[in-house]
Amino acid sequence: MSALEEVFRSYRETTGCEVAVWFASEQDAEVRVEAATSDALPPVAADSLPAPHAPAREVSTASGPALVAALPGPRRGWIALGPCVAPGFPLAAHLKLLLPVVAQYVQSALEVEHAAHELAERYEEINLLYTISEILGRTVTMEEAAEQILEEISDTVGARRAVIFEHQRATDTLAAIASIGVERDEVPIIAADDMSSLAARVFRTLHPTLSEEGEQPNEVERVFRRGATLSVPIVWTGQRGGEPIGVVSLSDRRSGQPFSAGDMKLIAAIASQIGTAIQNARLVRARDERQRLAVEMQIAHELQMRLLPPVGVLAPVASVAARVLPAESVGGDFYNLFRLDTAHAGVMIGDVSGHGYPAALIMALTMSASAIHARGSNDPGETMASLLDSLRDELETTEMFITLLYAVVDREAGVIRYANAGHPHAFIVRASGEVERLPATDPPLGMVPVGPATQSAEWDPAGDVLLLFTDGVSDARDVMGDRLGEHPVIDVTVRYRAESAAHILDRIFTLVNGHAHDSRLRDDLTVVVLRG
Repeated sequence: MSALEEVFRSYRETTGCEVAVWFASEQDAEVRVEAATSDALPPVAADSLPAPHAPAREVSTASGPALVAALPGPRRGWIALGPCVAPGFPLAAHLKLLLPVVAQYVQSALEVEHAAHELAERYEEINLLYTISEILGRTVTMEEAAEQILEEISDTVGARRAVIFEHQRATDTLAAIASIGVERDEVPIIAADDMSSLAARVFRTLHPTLSEEGEQPNEVERVFRRGATLSVPIVWTGQRGGEPIGVVSLSDRRSGQPFSAGDMKLIAAIASQIGTAIQNARLVRARDERQRLAVEMQIAHELQMRLLPPVGVLAPVASVAARVLPAESVGGDFYNLFRLDTAHAGVMIGDVSGHGYPAALIMALTMSASAIHARGSNDPGETMASLLDSLRDELETTEMFITLLYAVVDREAGVIRYANAGHPHAFIVRASGEVERLPATDPPLGMVPVGPATQSAEWDPAGDVLLLFTDGVSDARDVMGDRLGEHPVIDVTVRYRAESAAHILDRIFTLVNGHAHDSRLRDDLTVVVLRG
């Protein structure tokens, strides 16, 4: 307090009196000189000095008597006035004048000192937060960032052991993604509902916890907890509020002192940054996974479409047009075509129950098996029975079934033989415009232990049209949710029955698209049109 000493020296030159300010240390209560005009007023024992708010008291010093009053404020301090050169000096009056001035100066000095200390602490915290922001901005992986962040936190608060846990949603556990003072592989995985775990409790309650040594012991956590422990939840705040996504645990402090409320506040602020970083990393991983899945689904779609035979395979026995539109990238609708000999052509259409990969796998198995069994017989019922034997185990295991129609066109005999296992949309459109349904005489393949029986109908290769489609076509919905139904599809085929199979197919899909507009497909769409 050099400025105060300058004031004291001017006062002594004017009045001839010595002035001093004494303070008692907090550690040992020893009274020391804080500011004085000279060495003329050495401090005395604290127990001989007046208590706060007590009247001024005359005390004996090594240089003579002095009048001493306690200074108001948080620190134990006193102002001493005397001895003076002039006898009979009004010490009490001058002390009354000096006391508020000195008290105000001392208080201001303390506030400046406290502000400087607070600024130094805040600077350390701000610098740490800035450093962590830089780490998160330049690192590639969350694990790399977590390791660097943990090192910065540990250095700042003096923790020799530290762990960052991330909540694993799939298993509802806390797993270490970074550690200091212990190998990460040695940190146990903690169940989020473990009632004895401090880390799990902090995660569940979202309450930071200062735990002294011996409080809430847990054998599993001994590997990363030593002495006082500070545990802070990592929370990401989204639209639905705070979501817990992990825990920061710090222990084994170098100073041996417990963590403070200030440490807790600082780590809580950092945990918020970590939470945002973890959530961003999750979003990036989810985006990458979606992109990877989209590529895989596109590849699967292309592979599935390549399984479908080219429509020219039946030429010159018959002319065929066919199209499959899966509701998803892959689906369970399919068709298959077989040129059996110069007079016989086989056509199959099927719809596996369900959608997506499971249906696509059954579809692929059915196409592969049907290509083998169709070569062994021109009788559709026999082919379907053999096909059922091949697929029985898979259909039972997956609890799936297939609506399936297989028809063999015999141009020379003028007949079409077919076996229909639950497939509802199969028609012959005659050259006259008459429509004959090829009824489903048996349940879908996989529902009963035997295959469907063979049926037959007349066939005029010069003018008849075979129309087959799956229920995704008739169930196509418009924006109001109304179904298209099968009659409009049949009507279009009747109206344009003289056109080529490809033109009829195009008109059917124009009809479906016009009805559905931009509505999402609810089911796979498959249409097969055969002439000749």
